[in-house]
Amino acid sequence: MHSPHWGEVYAAAMSANYREHILPNGLKIVAELDSNAVSAAIGFFVRSGARDEPAELMGISHFLEHMVFKGTESRESEDIDAGFDDLGAHHNAWTSHEITAFHVHSLPDALLPAFDILADIMQPALRESDLDDERGVVLEEIAMYDDQPFWQLWERAAEVYYDGHPMGHRVLGTRETVSAITADSMRSWHEDRYGAENIVLAAAGRVDFDVLSDAVARQCGHWSSGSADRAPFEHGDCEEAFTMTRADLSAAYLIGLAPAPPMQDPRRHAAAVLAWVMGRGDGSRLHWALVDQGIAEEAHTSYEAHDQSGQFVSWAVCPPSRLAEVEATIRTVHDELVDSITEDDLAMARAMLRTAATVHGELPAGRMQRLGRLQTTLGIYRSLEEDLEAIDAITLDDLRDVADAWPTTPRVTAQMVPSD
Repeated sequence: MHSPHWGEVYAAAMSANYREHILPNGLKIVAELDSNAVSAAIGFFVRSGARDEPAELMGISHFLEHMVFKGTESRESEDIDAGFDDLGAHHNAWTSHEITAFHVHSLPDALLPAFDILADIMQPALRESDLDDERGVVLEEIAMYDDQPFWQLWERAAEVYYDGHPMGHRVLGTRETVSAITADSMRSWHEDRYGAENIVLAAAGRVDFDVLSDAVARQCGHWSSGSADRAPFEHGDCEEAFTMTRADLSAAYLIGLAPAPPMQDPRRHAAAVLAWVMGRGDGSRLHWALVDQGIAEEAHTSYEAHDQSGQFVSWAVCPPSRLAEVEATIRTVHDELVDSITEDDLAMARAMLRTAATVHGELPAGRMQRLGRLQTTLGIYRSLEEDLEAIDAITLDDLRDVADAWPTTPRVTAQMVPSD
């Protein structure tokens, strides 16, 4: 089904030189250098997200991501956007439960000037007037997601599944929590979470690492060290099913969640293979059992690895009249998954995962994102080639081991149906 040499071919084409340096204040600089690349990427990864927030400040990490672009002591928001545009640099940011990231992808000669802007905005002014203006933007974003049935169901399912742990927090927060965030609480959050020891700077592509390290020392060497704690993950063995209703629905939505290996566990690659066979793409079990049969419009399973936790997520969209049939089929496919997997299934899933990982890492921007996430969560370096080798080494026994330790059958099941 696939050539056993694909991984070796990709590894030879994607090889990069890894470098690392830590400033005296604790800021960690990591890079995968590739002299053959025609672009370069760099990004700050802050170990701070929704899981670190107290309930009353839910959404403050994402709100701060917005505020970073509202201006500094030396640049107004218009200067920030114009500066990146003049350099032809693509810049963006994102917030998750565990990381807030700010990144740039550009031609190599524009990287250092773009980095100057990026480093400057990491110390935002956080003015009260800017906070009030941007609050409206965030509230509109919350309203936009509230209009999406699947997203509304997902957020409630996560709250139930995590049973009070902040991993169940909403990344955007709620209208109430975002409305209550003040400039003082925002400044305090920035001071607590944006210390140098809590940040990784990741770069990839055609980068002169020594020149970059000198620039980082000049721009960021004066930042306070400030290491921020993260509460350990403790998750009980919850099991629950619930139903939500909406008047504007014509379809039914179903989401199921089950525990899975955390990012720290080397069995995460086998968990990804299990999820791929179960419900990723046209060749998956759920596609053949539900979508191909015309029972559901969509049916998927994914594996999500987090710091100290992980989850299998299965979801489907179907006519309301077939919801019970869809849920029963998903549980049956989960229950029978491991015994039904063949060597051909394993080979297909390995090939798909290798391709997905390699395509994502083909450009410096993808390499930078992978490197930043890995270093921020685990604090270690693993090359893409090592991950490809780990995927190639997965056996059917590895899949059985994961399924024994983390059964994929959903523990929490959530439904959303038309109210009539």
